[in-house]
Amino acid sequence: MKEFELKVQNWLEGDFDQATKMQILKLRNEDPAALEDAFYKDLEFGTGGLRGIMGVGTNRMNKYTVGMATQGLANYILQHYNGDDPRVVISFDSRNNSKEFARIAADVLSANGIHVFLFDNIRPTPEMSYAVRLKKAVAGIMITASHNPKEYNGYKVSWSDGGQVTSPVDKEIVAEVAKITDPSMVKFESGLRCGEIEAMGADVDELYLRDLLSLRLSPEAVARHNDLKIVYTPLHGCGVRLVPEILKRSGFSNIIHVPEQDISDGNFPTCVSPNPEEPAALKLAIEKAEATGADLVIGTDPDADRVGIAVRDDEGKIVLFNGNQTASMLTYYILTRWKELGKLVPGKYVVKTIVTTELISDICKKFGVPVYNVLTGFKYIAEVVKRMEAEGGEFICGGEESYGFNVGQFVRDKDAPVSCMMIAECAAWAADNGMTLYQLMQKIYKEFGYRKEGLVSLVRKGISGAQEIQQIMVDLRNNPPKELCGSPVNKVVDYLEPEKTGQPKSNVLQFFDEAGDVVSVRPSGTEPKIKFYFGAKGDDADAKIARLKEQFT
Repeated sequence: MKEFELKVQNWLEGDFDQATKMQILKLRNEDPAALEDAFYKDLEFGTGGLRGIMGVGTNRMNKYTVGMATQGLANYILQHYNGDDPRVVISFDSRNNSKEFARIAADVLSANGIHVFLFDNIRPTPEMSYAVRLKKAVAGIMITASHNPKEYNGYKVSWSDGGQVTSPVDKEIVAEVAKITDPSMVKFESGLRCGEIEAMGADVDELYLRDLLSLRLSPEAVARHNDLKIVYTPLHGCGVRLVPEILKRSGFSNIIHVPEQDISDGNFPTCVSPNPEEPAALKLAIEKAEATGADLVIGTDPDADRVGIAVRDDEGKIVLFNGNQTASMLTYYILTRWKELGKLVPGKYVVKTIVTTELISDICKKFGVPVYNVLTGFKYIAEVVKRMEAEGGEFICGGEESYGFNVGQFVRDKDAPVSCMMIAECAAWAADNGMTLYQLMQKIYKEFGYRKEGLVSLVRKGISGAQEIQQIMVDLRNNPPKELCGSPVNKVVDYLEPEKTGQPKSNVLQFFDEAGDVVSVRPSGTEPKIKFYFGAKGDDADAKIARLKEQFT
């Protein structure tokens, strides 16, 4: 009998509910390959938590794998928390089973004597981050698979600062979860020492919105352009609860909805993938903008931490901005206003990830603001904010190329609601200065030089694929490129050398040339792929990107 068959038998004979057993038998009879895939390994709890396809089995997101992960987290908290009232905040998005998984996590934590604050309905990931600090919790859990297809769900863990867990806590939690090898080890039901499960909702919404609204920079411009036509879509996610509200409260009166996408539905019926990075996801919103004459389109992903936008160009055509453009534009706008308001004093700073456009660095240099580069992932941005806060520094804003941005210190993760507010406010400010957002972006390019970015992900599955990815990194280390598009490479950064980079050790390479171009290469930590990030500078940047893709892939 194969190992996966032993696992199947254990589930059929073990203390699992009848519906689970019936589903296993159905798979055994109708789809043996799917049954093997569901049991051939255990769904791994990584440094970011769980993420996987929903269904029965050890390799799936279900109430048992969620319960086991939560028991491991509970054990870690109880071992390391010194107070007498350990607290955890839990939120969830609109995905199928998210509410049920959140309730299971709450019950397990409660059964372990941990005080739980559970949102009464879907809420954005950034509001969960905010609530962790508000409630003085030791951790936060967000049930979401972000922008993944409908078959997926996930379980993200944040720590007491509201940021996603980082080293060494992340690895220590992973090790504790790994010790929970069977659902029988999970306290699914309340025992003698039961923690309170406390519902929260509108009360936290009000505090969250109040603090985000305190970050406004141009209320007068908004008042003069309050009728700006803005199409907003939550892509069936939880942004529907707060994004229209924050736009309204910040002064905008003409928010145009995409009604069919306002419906919170984990099947995401109107889009193949609820990912604002993909043009197809904003198709209905752009059609709505064309029908209504709107100048700005905003879309957020299911857990409302990332945002994508589209604007009208000089010919009236609606064009999409990528994450690098949005982050650069917002950084330029925010620093400009901070300077005009006399707020750019020492101790203020910006953070971006190493694969995010160097245009942000150029903008910060002009304003005399330090910019910190961190590894890919918003958790590293939050880590800098935590460290600098202890030293008296103040985070202005920061972002990453994958459509994540944040403003201010209230939230320690990507924050779509505050980003949407700032994007709309930036549009009003630009209009006050006789520009559209498209023209503002062209102005930025004219001042700092045109830049273009590109991304190629090579998928290499299986053992041979993993070996091929490893060999690509070995070859690039042994024989780094001498030039990029004809310009000499003048700097190579290897993030396996933390003593040189000042960053945590990571399998990432970067190549910079004299012309201002950069190529970053990193294997994915969660998928069988290797990613190549290209950044080119100059009037011929578009052509350079094509040449760089050919050179490396």
